[in-house]
Amino acid sequence: MATPAYPPGGTYFDNAKRSFTSVPINASKDNAISTTEFLEAAESLTGLFDVLGSAAFLPVKKDMTGNITKVRTRQLEAPLQSETLQELCLNELKAKKHVASEGLVWLVRGLEFTSQALRRNLTNSSEELSVSFRDAYGKTLKQHHSFLIKPLFSAAMSACPYRKDFYSKLGDDQPRVQKELDVWLTALEERLKILNVFLSSKEVKW
Repeated sequence: MATPAYPPGGTYFDNAKRSFTSVPINASKDNAISTTEFLEAAESLTGLFDVLGSAAFLPVKKDMTGNITKVRTRQLEAPLQSETLQELCLNELKAKKHVASEGLVWLVRGLEFTSQALRRNLTNSSEELSVSFRDAYGKTLKQHHSFLIKPLFSAAMSACPYRKDFYSKLGDDQPRVQKELDVWLTALEERLKILNVFLSSKEVKW
């Protein structure tokens, strides 16, 4: 019997190791985002692909976890220079390397794809997940993917479960599920906005 995605009487978000709502942003340091907490929250997000329940989502999850690993590897190599994501990238680039910085770019793209899909689905209560995810893919990752990768992601979009089945796996109390998903998405969107500005700046080029 499959383990439920949420504890009795709770929601999926109760099980998450870290929510994006508890990822610190240091406004006094140009909105610096804490590395450890952000990576933990990103890892917790990849669990949603398990809830989506299709093997077709494995490439999506693998791609995201691989990029988390690239960023964390750099953090472990230079912890004092990597307390925030911005510091991590800038110090890596000073060392004439960009493995983790490139990993962060792709991680942000994957998170953007996921957040846009879920936001659209949450906003459009009659829309099926496959429609929301396909639309988000077209607006985010698709332009960056090769002709070999696109079919793998397209297969995942087509394999989305029915909307009602997905939300029921997130919790029994649907108003609470949707409220918590909204709060979680809002926090993720805020951090992605900061990172997109940073990653598109002149400082972050290789």
